[in-house]
Amino acid sequence: MVEYMEWYRVFYYTAKTGSLSKAAEALFITQPAVTHTIKQLEAKLGGQLFFRTSKGVRLTADGEALFPYIEQAYHFIENGERKIADMHQLLDGDLKIGAGDTLSRHYLLPYLSDFHKKYPAIKIQVTNRTTEETLMLLKQGRIDMGIVNLPIIDQEVVIQETLTIEDCFIVGEAYKELSDKPVSWAQLMSYPIIMLEKGSVTRSYVDRIAEQQGVAIKPEIELGSIDLLLEFARIGLGVACLVKNFITEELQRQEVYEVQLDKPIPQRRVGIATLKNVPLTAAADTFIQNMLKQ
Repeated sequence: MVEYMEWYRVFYYTAKTGSLSKAAEALFITQPAVTHTIKQLEAKLGGQLFFRTSKGVRLTADGEALFPYIEQAYHFIENGERKIADMHQLLDGDLKIGAGDTLSRHYLLPYLSDFHKKYPAIKIQVTNRTTEETLMLLKQGRIDMGIVNLPIIDQEVVIQETLTIEDCFIVGEAYKELSDKPVSWAQLMSYPIIMLEKGSVTRSYVDRIAEQQGVAIKPEIELGSIDLLLEFARIGLGVACLVKNFITEELQRQEVYEVQLDKPIPQRRVGIATLKNVPLTAAADTFIQNMLKQ
């Protein structure tokens, strides 16, 4: 049928208008072209579709049988066009984002709130995964974009850097002396260390920085949650590594204290990951532009 789509288009407009001349006018073609197309379609289907009357043309029994299906097909096409228009105007559609728990809570939430207020018709779906898992979901087409910890090297992904973050070690009252004067990495390793589990970009980055300082981090406790890292440090179970940007209130309230490393962990970035050469939905593109502007 696809190769004869134009024939069915002429049939549809002729049936709707009841006139060969009006169909030609609506289609911006000549009346002879309409007549010729109708004859071609009738030859293909093996039956007459219209008969002439004093007021124009009417459908035959064959034409009446065919018309509801063609009309339904055109309604589907029109609905599809309206759907795309609504999506482009952000009156409909989905926004699928992948991000870790920490980035979702401390970085992504304000942007989601602002976007939802502006475009309430867009359905938002956030999938919490590690950076590596987020990239996998992106390549599988299950999310539109990912909020990821950098650095990342992946030829299939486009990264737009956004937030600058700083990792630090923190302690509670039990080890408060580590916040009073500079401490070397070697000295720090003599204390019980609390780290994220292996497998995250954050853990890999801090491990690599430690190696550059000539030490290997051997945690006594490994956890899967930033919130737990904070709580374990707060109650005195050891020295925990967290992102300083996300615990500013706790530091200001002196619930925990920053360890004064003589060689601090260099800053790194958070980025927006999208697939290379894959067009973004209107919703995803708008969301990203809002993030980049702020």
